[in-house]
This record gives sequence, C-alpha cells and structure tokens, in this order.
Amino acid sequence: MTAPLTILGTGHAGYTLAKEWRRLMPDAPLRLITRDDGANYYKPNISKAFASGKNAQDLVVGAATQMAEQLKAEVLVHTEATRIVADEHRIEASDQRYPYSKLVLAVGAQPIRVPIDGNAAGAVHTVNDREDYARFRDGLHPGAHVLVIGAGLVGSEFTNDLAASGYRITVVDPMAWPLSRLLPEACGRALEAALTALGVDWRWGCTVKSLETRGGPIGATLSDGSSVQVDRVLSAVGLRPRLELARTAGIACEKGIVVDDFLQTSSPEIYALGDCIQIDGGVLPFILPIAHASRALAQTLSGKPVRAVFPAMPVIVKTPACSTLVCPPSAFNGSWEVQGTAPDLAALYTDADGKPTGFALTGAAVAEKRGEYTKLMPPVHAPQA
Repeated sequence: MTAPLTILGTGHAGYTLAKEWRRLMPDAPLRLITRDDGANYYKPNISKAFASGKNAQDLVVGAATQMAEQLKAEVLVHTEATRIVADEHRIEASDQRYPYSKLVLAVGAQPIRVPIDGNAAGAVHTVNDREDYARFRDGLHPGAHVLVIGAGLVGSEFTNDLAASGYRITVVDPMAWPLSRLLPEACGRALEAALTALGVDWRWGCTVKSLETRGGPIGATLSDGSSVQVDRVLSAVGLRPRLELARTAGIACEKGIVVDDFLQTSSPEIYALGDCIQIDGGVLPFILPIAHASRALAQTLSGKPVRAVFPAMPVIVKTPACSTLVCPPSAFNGSWEVQGTAPDLAALYTDADGKPTGFALTGAAVAEKRGEYTKLMPPVHAPQA
C-alpha cells in the first residue's frame, strides 16, 4: 500500500493545504495528525467571539469526522507527534509509527510567556486556539475585570472584543501606544482613543511584575509600582513558531522552520507552511500567506513543482471601534508620512531610498486608500524561476 501524504496539524494551514491538494489528487491517500480534536474553525474569529456571542463550540464549522469524510482522509485526533524519522519516512506519535510518502509540517506557533512572580502566575491565560478560548471564557462573569498583557495585534483585538462586550479592561504594555511595532504614533493614538471611549484603562511603559491572590480577585503589581485588582489575566505578548519537532529531526531552524521557494525544508520530502515557517529570513504570522502557500505547495506535492509567491498582504486588525489596516514594511529603515485627521489617517512608510514599503490606515481611510496604497507595495516574496 502506498504511504499517504501526511500533514501534521489541522489548523487553518493544515486543512487549507489538504483541500487544495485533494482537488488535484482526488484519490491519493491522505493522513492528518493533530494534537487537538481536529475541529475545523477559522482561527481569526476567536478574537471577535465575545462580541459575536459565540462559545468555543459555536466556532466549529466541521468536526474531525466531517473533515475526514470531506477530504477522503484519515484524521488522527489527540495524537501528539513526538519524532520524525526522516531517513525511514515515518512519524512516531502516541506510541505508534506512521509511514509517509511526503510530510508537511503545519504545526503553527505557540504563545510567548513572559516571567511573572507571585502565587497567581499560573492563572495567566493565553488564547491561541479554540480550546484555549474555552478555558478563558469559562466562568468569566459579565462585567468582569480583565487584565490584558500586551497591546499588539492580538492584545488589541481582544481588548476591543471584550470591552465592546461589557467587560472592564486594563491593558499593560511597555511601549507607548497600541500596535506600536506596526503603526506610527498618530494611527496608534487614534486606535487608543477609540478603545478608551469603550472604557479601556491603559498602563503604558510598564510590565506585570507579580500576580497574587487569596482565592478572590487577582492583585497585579506593575513595574512602575502601581497595582490593579482584576478577575482574569490574558497574556497576548506574541507567538513563537513551534520548532521542537523539526529541530530534533535535524531540520534547519532559525526564527522558524527554514524553507525554500518550494516550501521544502532542509530534509528531502519534508515541507512546511503557516506560522511555523521562515522564508527569506522572515516569518509570516498572518492568515493571508497560508492561501498563497497552500495553492503553490499543493501543486508541488502533486508532482508539478511551483514556487510560492507572496504578494503584498495587508492585515485587517479586528478592532471595529477604529477600523485599522496595516501592511508592515519588511524593515524599518525609513520614515512614516501621515495624512488626514484622526481617526481617518493614511500613513505611508518609505525606506531610505524613498520607496514605499509599508502603510497603515485607520477610520475612513481604510476604505478610501486601501487599493491605492496596496498597489504601491513590493511583494513579500517573489522568487525568480
């Protein structure tokens, strides 16, 4: 029997690739292995689920059994891959051995955890998948006070979602405005003002030192000496590609799993896509690259090698209080030029040579300038044949 194409991971990357490949290879054997329950859902919906009134189960669009039937595939759930034996073309998972013809790592990224002192440090939540969301949501009473650590992309989205749903929010971040690594200050301040209008309390220029509880509210002590009493703590300080499995197999890893133009790793017949990869020295921690990668990789896996091309891919920030769209420059070696009046701002980033390499839009400027500014952007990755 022919060994199946095997995909590790049933997140957005894993299932998107499986669908693309199945269109090209309708009868070839396919296996997906996942550490969770294999439910298909759209991960970006998690950070707007409170305002949508959805619990974790409401986010599911297809159970693992349904996906297996749809894809004509074997979907192994709650199965932890522990070892890749590349020279024997097999995976070891949950004390079993699974052969593969080709292997795709779609293992995603994991939340970064910052060190925090105190007896309640273990109560810090991170939300990176549907099961995390279920744990965070469970028992969170209406009007609860939530401390959000981090005002980056995910932190800002959860802040908007929770504040708009009636929760009290305090945000702690060492920088000076929301999305400070992506937005110029004027755009960041526009977003800050819109979320402040929802009742958000900002604590800039500091971090959380300790969390203490005696069975009731959690007392958070901040690095500036101030403190705040909260009911729940959500850490949203960023993600780091999952590299352990690839590294132990001897696959080249740096910031992510290093792949070439065909999304192949340093090991023959092993490929990767999604949040876990590194290409051209950078990682691609957003949703849009997955669609481009999946179409190209499906062709390659079916026997027609196709290089992955990533055009400019603006990121929609899910903050309805202040519509925000950002196309981050690959390097910050130039300057921002901001036009308009808050909250309707259009910011263009030009490099040291005066070439536009990024932009940020807020308010009405999102609809007005999106197309115009996107056309100015260089591709993220455009390999030459």
